[in-house]
Amino acid sequence: MKYKSILFPAITASLLLFSCNNDSSTSTTETTEKEEMTPKYVNDPHSYAEPNEAIVKHLNWTAMVDFENKQILGTANWDIETSKKATKIVFDVYGLTVNSVNVDGKEAAFTIGEFDEELGSPLSITIEAGAKMVSIDYKTGDQAKALQWLDPSQTAGKEIPFLFTQSQAILARTWIPCQDGPGVRYTYNAEVTVPKGMLALMSADNPQKKNETGVYSFKMEQPIPSYLMALSAGDIIFKAISERTGVYAEPSVLAKAVYEFEDLENMVQAAEGLYGKYAWDRYDIIVLPPSFPFGGMENPRLTFATPTILAGDHSLVSLVAHELAHSWSGNLVTNSTWDDFWLNEGFTVYFEHRIMEALYGRDYSEMLASLSKDGLMHEAHSMLQHVPNDTKLKLDLTGRNPDDGLTSIPYDKGYFFLRNIEEEVGREKFDVFLKNYFENFKFQVMDTERFLEYLKTNLLVDGQADSLKIDTWVYEKGIPANIPEVKSDRFALVDTELEGFLNSGDLPATETTDKWTTHEWLHFINHLPEAIDLSKLAQLDAAYGFTASGNSEISAAWFQPTIRNSYEPVYAKVEDFLINVGRRKFLTPTYKALIESGKKEMAQSIYEKARPNYHAVARDTMDELLKS
Repeated sequence: MKYKSILFPAITASLLLFSCNNDSSTSTTETTEKEEMTPKYVNDPHSYAEPNEAIVKHLNWTAMVDFENKQILGTANWDIETSKKATKIVFDVYGLTVNSVNVDGKEAAFTIGEFDEELGSPLSITIEAGAKMVSIDYKTGDQAKALQWLDPSQTAGKEIPFLFTQSQAILARTWIPCQDGPGVRYTYNAEVTVPKGMLALMSADNPQKKNETGVYSFKMEQPIPSYLMALSAGDIIFKAISERTGVYAEPSVLAKAVYEFEDLENMVQAAEGLYGKYAWDRYDIIVLPPSFPFGGMENPRLTFATPTILAGDHSLVSLVAHELAHSWSGNLVTNSTWDDFWLNEGFTVYFEHRIMEALYGRDYSEMLASLSKDGLMHEAHSMLQHVPNDTKLKLDLTGRNPDDGLTSIPYDKGYFFLRNIEEEVGREKFDVFLKNYFENFKFQVMDTERFLEYLKTNLLVDGQADSLKIDTWVYEKGIPANIPEVKSDRFALVDTELEGFLNSGDLPATETTDKWTTHEWLHFINHLPEAIDLSKLAQLDAAYGFTASGNSEISAAWFQPTIRNSYEPVYAKVEDFLINVGRRKFLTPTYKALIESGKKEMAQSIYEKARPNYHAVARDTMDELLKS
């Protein structure tokens, strides 16, 4: 998932806890008994599932997408494996109505436990040891937070409704009864019925054309955790970029998206050149309506992406590199629980920057690294005052929504931790290490302690763990003093132009700014003084049209100094932006700027109009931010 802020104010499929005794002198009976007693799966504080007793292995899912009533009617047929003493299998559910349950073709007893606002409820089904299949007939309810049902007016085409899901972190349970932890992986098949005239897509082998029936079949042969389950349906068409890559979008958006992502195949090849063969067959992107709450979501085979990256100049495609990188770091090797989230995102930011460097050069990737560092230092400073423990790479999210861990810490602190290791041991050795890491642990899960042990055993030599301050980076609060230095010559030139403007009022020369990318403009805007004369903001606006910009990154950055300094010409654009864009990365700092500059009533008035357009993930955050 692409979170990374660049705004100011802004082995087996399980994780083995113990090794089984492999002494050849041990009898088969003794070995079996010891294996039976040994827990293989970690305790996940965000899931009710008990996979050491009974675990899902494959899903056959049939569903009818009911747009009129805004619900999914589904049957989840789970192939399972059990321990020898299993008496139940437990699923996570959130607001689902369970109509019936069968085990191996026979009606089975089940209970739905007490509801928790964050976790939902446990669905406990009575089984016997050796049970093979559990079938759950159900429907979703009003609390299906993963689902966003869009009316035609909320789409680009304005004629056909749209549905998309967002399952990360623990929202898959709101639309499928599942064992909803990142440590449990399974394969799946699906048959989904949608209204005629729509195309349905999943995180699976996808159709590329609409059919006349509205019934679509899917297959995912590689095992995935529940947070990577995904579904979308609407007026969607496809265009190939290469034999294994392509773009889905609404018809009026497709041409712009194809142009923006024309380097998609080159990105995949660059990634493979670094860390090994792409393991998911196809890599496609779907551009969703603007209410999608994130920059992107790394659903296997089909990245979900925000239209806010369609800048028209390829300047925001690092987001695509990020989601592509997740095909290795996250999707292939997955954090065992959300406390280890940095293992997904820190690796992905590092990999993203390496892909961008391979395609566009070191001077380009260092701009991205500089923006990352600026955003990290600012956010960490604020977090140290309010949630200091969340500035550790290894989190403790017990009793909290794992979404609370979605800050720049796992992304950018994680990136700089890995970059620090690269600079210590040398890039060549680090690349070999990472390539082997992804190969050795593919389709498995990883936790922080196990990774650090692997790191120390397979890469670091005597004394390097201490010189790198490994434990400080991972287990202590804040940003260590040995954070790597970032040198961006292109940003140094921007700094010179900005200093000249602030001192003399002279704008940068056109021949200079004509060469700037979005990143240079972001650096320029982000480094404007907190208190700046309205005349200077007006001068910049007249020269560069920031208020009228169609680039969402530029707009969101420009809102910071203008809102905080009461630059009134921007207010209409702020309202229009907040009503029509649902990306949480932009919403949070913009609403915060309004609140912190004494404009809370304005913020609440805008939010009242905008809230129906937001996904539940964004609504929950904004509800908390804007509460009276």
